[in-house]
Amino acid sequence: MTTALPDLILEPLVRAALMEDLGTYGDVTTRSVIPEGTTYTARLRARAEGVVSGMQIARLAFHLVDPTLEVRTLKEDGSKIAKGDTLMEIEGSAAAILSAERVALNFAGRLSAIATLTAACVAETKGTETRITCTRKTTPGLRMVEKQAVLHGGGFNHRFSLSDAILIKDNHIAAAGGIRPVLQAVKANASHMIRVEIEVDTLAQLQEVLDEGGADVVLLDNMDTPTLTQAVEMAQGRIVLEASGNMTLPRLAEVAATGVHYISMGALTHSATTLDLGLDF
Repeated sequence: MTTALPDLILEPLVRAALMEDLGTYGDVTTRSVIPEGTTYTARLRARAEGVVSGMQIARLAFHLVDPTLEVRTLKEDGSKIAKGDTLMEIEGSAAAILSAERVALNFAGRLSAIATLTAACVAETKGTETRITCTRKTTPGLRMVEKQAVLHGGGFNHRFSLSDAILIKDNHIAAAGGIRPVLQAVKANASHMIRVEIEVDTLAQLQEVLDEGGADVVLLDNMDTPTLTQAVEMAQGRIVLEASGNMTLPRLAEVAATGVHYISMGALTHSATTLDLGLDF
């Protein structure tokens, strides 16, 4: 389980989604066919097993449309769910429930898919100290909640933005003139409060980093498993190692067995499909 984000932070995202869905004239279907004053109890149910995320956002969506709706969350974010489980009950105005339904389901289905995929990846590292972490390959505008879904699935977060930490990638190295010049520049200019990670493609580059110093983490990019094993042996625990690139579910166990500290996967957020959830009256 993870600590929920404040509603104050989430509200602008949910409000924008509701405004997009309601358009300029509101829910004309519901207004045309549902008699005013009609009340119902709706149940948000899982149509597939997985790990749930987005319940906090779904509740917020219903309450933004109608604060008088009674929303009971039966499965908290981060909970394992089975097909047929009731995740939430919403009681009150039928029109309000219907108007918020799609936004609530869009968020919950998307975020639950991320949490479910993350949990599957984390399971492959069982018995090791390797952590699964996400990247910045997120849906524009939704990074905060997608990274929260990774936490719900048992994973960890990489940096949230370009301002969180220094991550020196291949293009930075090329523009700066090489491993040593770029690390020397970091040591001369970076705040002591900012952690430094550098990406390497070869063991020779890793050795340069180890010799020069100035980095806290090395990202081992697109290395095969034997090369990752060699990298761990070279580092001898002197620096944090992160494996990235071409990380698929079937490969995770062997990569974790090499002893790398982290495996970062853009797929957690850019390739997760929607978990099938539904709302029934």
